Amino acid sequence: MELQDEIRISAPRDVVYRALNDPEVLKECIPGCEELEQHTPEHLSAKVVLKVGPVKAKFAGEVQLDTSNAPDGFTLSGEGKGGAAGFAKGGAEVTLVEDGDETVLTYVAKADVGGKIAQLGSRLIQGTAKKLSGKFFTKFAEVVTEQAEA
Repeated sequence: MELQDEIRISAPRDVVYRALNDPEVLKECIPGCEELEQHTPEHLSAKVVLKVGPVKAKFAGEVQLDTSNAPDGFTLSGEGKGGAAGFAKGGAEVTLVEDGDETVLTYVAKADVGGKIAQLGSRLIQGTAKKLSGKFFTKFAEVVTEQAEA
């Protein structure tokens, strides 16, 4: 499955980049996030509760960041396990481009799922993934815009 989108955020690129690397901001924006810990600048772990169709599960996962392209963007990869519900693994490439006083954030994400969740069908999974990423980026844009105005 592949997702891609672009969002315009009313904040400078360095503010957006810092927010994308701030565990508190991310925890606030990730739907269903119960816990997010940063072990090193490139390694995070999370616990997230998700509902995909009739399947609700708590996922525990690890995320690795590659910030070698900072502040123009970064790549991330991760894997989460949800017990009997299954697993998800994937990655994303995030690009940040300054446009005046705003930043255009573009991402391309790829994910694979297995277990009960995979049996629900790709349409339901893709729809849920789009909805969750939409919620994340809408909330993220709000939080970052508030930070930039403060």
